[in-house]
This record gives sequence, C-alpha cells and structure tokens, in this order.
Amino acid sequence: MVPPAGFVLPGADKQEVFVRMAIVVNLDAERRSAKPSLDRLTTLVADDIKAVNQRILDKMQSPVALIPTLARHLIASGGKRLRPMLTLAAARLCRYEGDRHIELAACVEFIHSATLLHDDVVDESDMRRGQETANSVWGNQASVLVGDFLFSRAFQLMVADGSLEVLRILSEASAVISEGEVLQLMTAHDPSASEEAYLQVIRSKTAALFAAAARVGAVVADRPKAEVEALDSYGLNLGIAFQLIDDVLDYSAVQAELGKTVGDDFREGKVTLPVVLAWRRGDEGERAFWTRTIAESQQEDGDLQQAIAMMNRHRTLEDTVARARHYGAIARDALMIFPESETRAALVELIDFCIDRAY
Repeated sequence: MVPPAGFVLPGADKQEVFVRMAIVVNLDAERRSAKPSLDRLTTLVADDIKAVNQRILDKMQSPVALIPTLARHLIASGGKRLRPMLTLAAARLCRYEGDRHIELAACVEFIHSATLLHDDVVDESDMRRGQETANSVWGNQASVLVGDFLFSRAFQLMVADGSLEVLRILSEASAVISEGEVLQLMTAHDPSASEEAYLQVIRSKTAALFAAAARVGAVVADRPKAEVEALDSYGLNLGIAFQLIDDVLDYSAVQAELGKTVGDDFREGKVTLPVVLAWRRGDEGERAFWTRTIAESQQEDGDLQQAIAMMNRHRTLEDTVARARHYGAIARDALMIFPESETRAALVELIDFCIDRAY
C-alpha cells in the first residue's frame, strides 16, 4: 500500500509501543508474523457461501427488470461478504448441522446491501469498491426504492425462518442501523462532536449488524445464553474495530486499495474519530481549519494533505488504530468461551485481518 506524500503510517516508528486504553502492542513483533487473511475463514465456509450466493440470486428476481439489474450491480461488486460469513462461521462454531443459517446469512447480506444503497444516496457517493455506485448510474430514486425492495426481501426471509427470536434480532438490528444513519446526519459537519457521539454512530450504523449476524448463528444452533451473548459481543466489537480502521483508511489508503476515492469522508464533511481527535488536540488556528473545511464545507486544493499532516502531528490516526486494537481484544476474549477449533482460530484471524488493513 502506498500512502499519500507526507503521510506517516500508524506505528511506523522502529519500536512503537502503545499503552493507551491498557493496550501494549509491539508493532515490530506483529509485522514479523504472518500477515492475517480471510483465506482460512473463506475456506471453512466455502460450500455454505456458495449456497448463500445462490439464495441471493434467487431472491433478487423480480418481474420489474430494473430491480434485479440494480441489485445485481451492487451485490456482485466485489464485497467480502463479511457479515454473512459471520453467520455461517458462528453456526459452525456452535456445531449447527441444519440449513437455516444459509437463509439467514442471505438475509444479513440483503440488509447490508440495502443500507449501502441508501448510504450512497445520502452521501452522494459516486464510487464504491472501485466501480460506479448504483445511484450514479440509475439515479437516487431507483437506488432508494431498490434498497427498500432488498429490505423487504430480508424481512421475508426472517419470517420464513419461523423463529420470533431471529425476527427480533434482525429486525432490531435494522432499526438500529437506521437510527445510526440519522445520528450520523446530526453529527455531520460538526468537528467538535464528542468521541462518545462518534462511537454511538458506528455502534449503530456498522457494529449492530455484525453483532446480529454472529448472534443468529448461535440462536439457530440453540446454544446456551452465555454462548449467544459471547458471539454478540464478538460481532459488536469486531464491527467497531472494522469501522475505526475504515475511518483511518480514508486518510491513508490509495484508491486502488480502498475501492473508493481517498478523502471521501473529508470531502463529505463526515466527522470520524481522526477528525474528532485532531479538533480536540489542535490549536485555535487548526480548529479554524476544521471549521472551514468540515463545518462550512469550504475546501480548497491542498486541504486534504493539510488535514493528513495535522492528523500525523497529533497522532490521531495511530490512536484510532489503537482504539481498534482495544475493541479487537474484547472481540478476541469473547471467543475464548468456545473450545479451541479451526473455526475459532479463523474468527480470531478475522479480527487481525480487519485491523491489519491499516498497514
């Protein structure tokens, strides 16, 4: 990964030890170990994910031609399927032997895809995962309505499962995601927002679906409450860590790696943790910069590079990664209630993969 000119990758010092939030991390030692990947997890759930993909294709069908066309554009755009894989892996971890997890994993992906369509309209995004967004091709109205269609399909799958508990978990997650979107609108363009307000947004907007996806994997296996709660905690904290790293990448990754234009969050006036920390640690002149660029949306050539320089000066990108490691550690501990297995190891590696993207 090649960073923008002048950017210092988080933890780039030869010997860096983080001690904030009770984390002690030797980054040199970590980099000497094998780079984490999704390979183990994708191999374990390979047969199930094929079945999920087929369910998705089947459920996208509609006599209204634009619906499958637009939905296929989004769903086939190269996403990693992390959320449905969580459902599949959680069910495997809990030794589930039925097939309900296939339908519910497809349901999780429909919820996620619907939120992406709506997000791109709200954010006025032109690119996602390296290709044009649906709204930039077919317009906002079509994207919103097809997003509604995908939500409807998700609820059909929930009802077809027949479990009120599953329906409660996934419908509640859908509601919380929508609340997160509204919360983000309330904090948009406000660089003085608190860290807690930011965390509330990402818990709702991103982590809630991670938690629900993992939780239903234990529910279908009829596991004890302790295991259900453990997988919920794993998903929630993994989701928080995932989003924290996404927010770092917007100021550090090249476009080819990120799948979107670098600096989109900055240009859209999104208040993410690197911005929140830079505002709090900056002097009067730096806060005036954030007010102009984020609060007033008056941006000039070179402002993104200046924003990154301020973040480097105040170590806000490094500290955001440290926060992600903190939540990753909580997710890892949540899994320790389960016996050692290849599936548990793959879920642990998933944590490392999500965080390692920062490098």
